[in-house]
Amino acid sequence: MEIPNLNPNPQVTSRPVFKISLTVIFLLLIFSLATGFWLSRLMPFSKNSSNKLTLGQPQSISTDTISSASQIQIDKLYGDTNTTFKDSATGTIEKGSINGVGTHILNRSGGASQRASLTSSVVDLDLFIGRKVEVKGETNSSPKTAWLMDVGSVKVLE
Repeated sequence: MEIPNLNPNPQVTSRPVFKISLTVIFLLLIFSLATGFWLSRLMPFSKNSSNKLTLGQPQSISTDTISSASQIQIDKLYGDTNTTFKDSATGTIEKGSINGVGTHILNRSGGASQRASLTSSVVDLDLFIGRKVEVKGETNSSPKTAWLMDVGSVKVLE
């Protein structure tokens, strides 16, 4: 007859069970989202001309280098020709600012209320003073002027 093991602490070998709490899962999710957000800010993806995503390369800006106003041609686009800008305006460029905002003024038809303040880091607006142009760029907010545009490209009309 066989005697059963009456030991109160039987030695049974089993695999350890890992339990992950909901708190740990939640903290990992928040950490992953925060890491992804900050990586997208530090190393943004940009599209190049072949529609492939590249990491950290700035968009190319093709500007025609002109040294004097006499080299400007009518119906030619000057400035950033690779970017499509959502805002555009037509008028005559003059030197000055409106209420101290901008480096140049775009005089449009309709009088003084239709003028726009212009700035540009891409195009030298001094070369287009006195010419009728179409400017394309991005509108910025300003408390001192009705319309402030950062010019990306200029097309000479006359």
